[in-house]
Amino acid sequence: MEDEAPKRGHIERLLRELLPTAHISIARSVNAALDILEAETIDFLLLDMSLPTFDIGDRESGGRPQGFGGIEVLRHMTMAEILCPTLIITGYEGFKRESGATVDLAQLRSELVDEFSQILMGVLHYNSTYDEWKHTLREALTSADLEHN
Repeated sequence: MEDEAPKRGHIERLLRELLPTAHISIARSVNAALDILEAETIDFLLLDMSLPTFDIGDRESGGRPQGFGGIEVLRHMTMAEILCPTLIITGYEGFKRESGATVDLAQLRSELVDEFSQILMGVLHYNSTYDEWKHTLREALTSADLEHN
C-alpha cells in the first residue's frame, strides 16, 4: 500500500523481480487498503506508514492526510483478525503525533512491534539512494516463505 508514484514504482519493480508469478494488489490510501484486505486473501502486506484517507485523483485531494495511516490499517487487521505477515516501509525518519510531539523511526518501530506482534515483521526505512531497503525486503519475503528467486 503506497501512495507516492516514484516510490511505488521502485517497490513494484523489485517485487516483480523477486516474485515474478505473484499477484500484486496496490492501494494508494487507507480506504483502498481496507477494501483490498476485505475482498482478497493476502499472503504478505507491504504497508506505507503515511497514507491519505482516500485515493488522490484529479478531483479528489485524498482527504485528511494521515501520518499514521498505516497504523489505522494495522488496527483494522487486528480487529478483523486478518493475520497477514506485514512489513512497514516508510521514507520518513520521524513522525509528528497529534499532540505535536515527534517520534523517531526507532521508537515507532518498537511501539508497532509491541502492539502488532502477531502480524508485524518489522519496519524498514526506504531511501532510493541506498539499497538497504531492498535487502531488508528480500529478507522479509524469504522469512514469509514467499521469495521464489
